[in-house]
Amino acid sequence: MSTEKNILVLNCGSSSLKFAVINSTTGDTKITGLAERLGSKEATITVKYKGNKQVTELTKNNQHLGAIEYLVSELHANDLSDSLTAVGHRVVHGGEVFTSSAVITDDVIAAIEETSGLAPLHNPANLVGIKAAQATFPSLPQVAVFDTAFHQTMPQKAFMYAVDNDLYNEKGIRRYGFHGTSHYFVSREAAKHLQQQDDQTSVITVHLGNGCSICAIENGNSVDTSMGLTPAEGLVMGTRSGDVDPGLIIYLMNQHNYSAQQIDNLLNKQSGLLGLSKLSNDCRTLEDAVFGNDEAQQQQAKLALDVFCYRVAKYIASYTVALSHLDAIVFTGGIGENSNYIRSQVISQLSILKISLDEQQNELARFGNAGEIQATDSQFRVLVIPTNEEWVIARDAAQLSESK
Repeated sequence: MSTEKNILVLNCGSSSLKFAVINSTTGDTKITGLAERLGSKEATITVKYKGNKQVTELTKNNQHLGAIEYLVSELHANDLSDSLTAVGHRVVHGGEVFTSSAVITDDVIAAIEETSGLAPLHNPANLVGIKAAQATFPSLPQVAVFDTAFHQTMPQKAFMYAVDNDLYNEKGIRRYGFHGTSHYFVSREAAKHLQQQDDQTSVITVHLGNGCSICAIENGNSVDTSMGLTPAEGLVMGTRSGDVDPGLIIYLMNQHNYSAQQIDNLLNKQSGLLGLSKLSNDCRTLEDAVFGNDEAQQQQAKLALDVFCYRVAKYIASYTVALSHLDAIVFTGGIGENSNYIRSQVISQLSILKISLDEQQNELARFGNAGEIQATDSQFRVLVIPTNEEWVIARDAAQLSESK
């Protein structure tokens, strides 16, 4: 029997379920898994343990529960189940109810359900994972960690939309922000790197992946972020448009008979890098095309990446307004950590702020050499820091379950 104390981290979506067992103290990952295409005949679960990968079909009618049952069997088979001390759940939307993580009770579940209207694709799926885990691990504390919680320190001038105030007072319509666990983690890691206290560190964190967001963090607190009521606002993303004129929606509905569902599909699934390039939502594919020999694809890919990088640079510049001082710009996420091309294109557009890169250090950061990549004459530091949202969830779950 293991004496190690580990946290099971669950991220349950409408058609997927990610999981990991993480040592909350060290961040070491013991086992990871991903169940995909849940609800279809092609549903599978992939488990990685000690360098080995195993893919299995899921045939159970309730495939979310089937995925968790398979996960449990893997934990037993690898002597990990007895080491679990809590289950940490990623929950996308906490509204204004949750300003921090919370031990899951009936009241917490009810509050998550009430907030589901703000995240109809995410919160109900998160609840499926919570209830399945409660049934499977009845003796373990369950903790909800909210994507929106870190941003609850934003001032009203940052989170209010300039629409009828009754929409906020009566319906909770405001900017909430997402990727909170990522922005929180890398800002704390940046403070360590800079040898500063969290509450004395101000950074702009740039999370770039298939979903993208930027956060202005003043003395450790989120004071503005690019995502809004939903994750669709802000930067250009893999398949999301980011900021568009609201009149576009009215125009498409009135002049071209688009339904609400067609608008939703357009802005969330058919836009962004995919929509601009007509090639892919994957930044790596587009970078390959930019440097490839197909001239038509080259032009399409370059346009998509130019728009993407311009929007990022524009947001970084604008977020200096939210800060009294700036210690560093921090890149993270799959693109932010791995694409020296994107980082170079973004920072090159910030010369008015006297920010520049050491391109050799920028390229080295692609290969896991995270750290500072600015040139010696750059006015501000530029960091690359790998994010670890699962570790944040594990640490919060460990701390709250122990205090309980």
